Amino acid sequence: MRLCVINPNTSGEMTAVISRAARSVARPDTEITAVTSPTGPASIESHYDEALAVPGVLQAISDDPGAHGYLLACFGDPGLDAAREVAGAPVLGIAEAAFHLAAPLGRGFSIVTTLGRTVGRAEDLVRHYGFTRQCLGIHACEIPVLELESNPHTAEILTKACREALLADGSDVIVLGCAGMADLARTIGDRIGAPVIDGVAAGVGMLSALAAMGARTSTASGEFAAPRPKPYIGLLRGFGT
Repeated sequence: MRLCVINPNTSGEMTAVISRAARSVARPDTEITAVTSPTGPASIESHYDEALAVPGVLQAISDDPGAHGYLLACFGDPGLDAAREVAGAPVLGIAEAAFHLAAPLGRGFSIVTTLGRTVGRAEDLVRHYGFTRQCLGIHACEIPVLELESNPHTAEILTKACREALLADGSDVIVLGCAGMADLARTIGDRIGAPVIDGVAAGVGMLSALAAMGARTSTASGEFAAPRPKPYIGLLRGFGT
């Protein structure tokens, strides 16, 4: 099977981090195609960034119609419902996947994300996916997304934030709240002595299972059926039919 892992921002360096994390947990029979969004912001750290990232996500899916599953590798899960309408295979967001895999590993989990301004979006997703009981706290380490790779102290800052989150919340598990943190999950887990869930790895595992089962997004209610053809104008004219 082949899974398409989409970085919804336009940073090739982050796509490389995401690609390594995805391939590190892929089954032997699974090919990973890691894609950088063809259009959008360099990083996604606001509602504005997220809104402008969605067209690129949809274009990336349209450009690769043969994948057996699609993973949106941004913790805001931008455009997830829209992606499910246009994809011919299951679509997961990394926040959604991380919550599902973190929940069985303890009494509760804490999220450690990048900037404080993104905490509200994480809270929205926790409620939307039904994990308000399991999520015991959300914490920001205040490292901008594009500095996760360049800051020489990222691992130490994140490790400290994760350890403090466990103590503050009385949680058993950490969820990393950014795809750019994916390569640090095992290192941090070893240091703090608790499970650390990266949504990229979690999403690859879940998508592999769905694809192996031959499952795909249901259109029984009509909500996730392909959108009705209509013209689009201006910058979005290429999305119309």
